[in-house]
Amino acid sequence: MKLPCRLCPHHCRLDPGQTGICGARVNRDGAVVDAFYGLISAAAMDPIEKKPLYHFFPGSQILSLGFYGCSFHCPFCQNHAIARGKPREGARKLSPADAVTLARDNGSFGIAYTYSEPTVHHEYLMDTAREARAAGLKNVLISNGFLNPEPARMLLALTDAANIDLKGFTEEFYRRELKGSLEPVKEFIRMAAAMTHLEVTTLVIPGRNDSPEEIEAMARFLSTLSRDIPYHLSAYHPSYRYTAPPTDPGTLLGLVEVARRHLNYVYTGNIAGGDSSTYCPACGALLVERRGYGAVMRGINQNRCTECGKSTSVINHP
Repeated sequence: MKLPCRLCPHHCRLDPGQTGICGARVNRDGAVVDAFYGLISAAAMDPIEKKPLYHFFPGSQILSLGFYGCSFHCPFCQNHAIARGKPREGARKLSPADAVTLARDNGSFGIAYTYSEPTVHHEYLMDTAREARAAGLKNVLISNGFLNPEPARMLLALTDAANIDLKGFTEEFYRRELKGSLEPVKEFIRMAAAMTHLEVTTLVIPGRNDSPEEIEAMARFLSTLSRDIPYHLSAYHPSYRYTAPPTDPGTLLGLVEVARRHLNYVYTGNIAGGDSSTYCPACGALLVERRGYGAVMRGINQNRCTECGKSTSVINHP
């Protein structure tokens, strides 16, 4: 009998044994479940800035877990081998308790669910996030935000920080290029802004989503939620099925200035020479100095600028 998957807006209806569009949800034994529960594509200690999260425990390292499958089919995906792949024989398996133990053994302050799309493994994320929170660890979600409201709310209730990809700002781009939809992502971002620490990333692709008008529309949308949401504009490099030339650094820097009309904290990624440090939006004082993935707190104390006292959205490591 066909069964509906209620996790994401694709609303796949699956025959027994059939997997969904994501490749990770399967109709098994009369229920739609995570086909790869606990199977990990990668486990590594990463700088939190690599997620990228610039305003959440700057300078810290976090255990990062990768998965298999994705609800989008991005033709420019830099992790397509795992996003479109399946676990190999002998793939590493971590129970939620094992993941918490691994984080503690490595001195991590939390667990980041990342690399491919983690939300397609909703059951595993929920179980592990509960274990992590009970152990005093933080939960960090790196996601495309393509999730139905009920499972999104459940997951965000256990999430301490999230970086969500806003890949473009037209339904046509989401449908044609990603095989997805924009509006559910916008709703997820609205929900995340209200429930957790939120940062947002856009991969800027020449000729696809790099017009000043589109970047300004995305920044304006985020500013309606909070001007203090950190926004990361990352340079594209050819990958998977895309062969367009890399994003021009000068173009990216110009788009940063466009986004700053609406947002207090806008950063570049994947280019040399961009200034990724954090400055006080009120007085311009240096708050967090960054070089590569390294970060040093300079002018911030208890989330306030030491020069003018303005509150910031930077959350310090305790």
